[in-house]
Amino acid sequence: MTPTFLAITLPLIVTLCYVALCAVSPFGNCRKCKGFGYALKTDRRGRLRPGKTCRRCHGDRKRIRVGRHLFNVAARIHRDGTR
Repeated sequence: MTPTFLAITLPLIVTLCYVALCAVSPFGNCRKCKGFGYALKTDRRGRLRPGKTCRRCHGDRKRIRVGRHLFNVAARIHRDGTR
């Protein structure tokens, strides 16, 4: 296999896998709270306790993936343009 074939094929495969992931699972864990829904804090004894609700996901623990968001925007523009 030539290096140019790999340079073209590898990004294409990664992109198709990400598109499939966005189609199958449009929501992922929140990056700020790592899917907990709140910030972790320690008490005086050093034990982990739930802290404030996450400001990014508002405690929902999930976020919409970037690829799914772009697909939704494109679908909305297409839908509004063809009415």
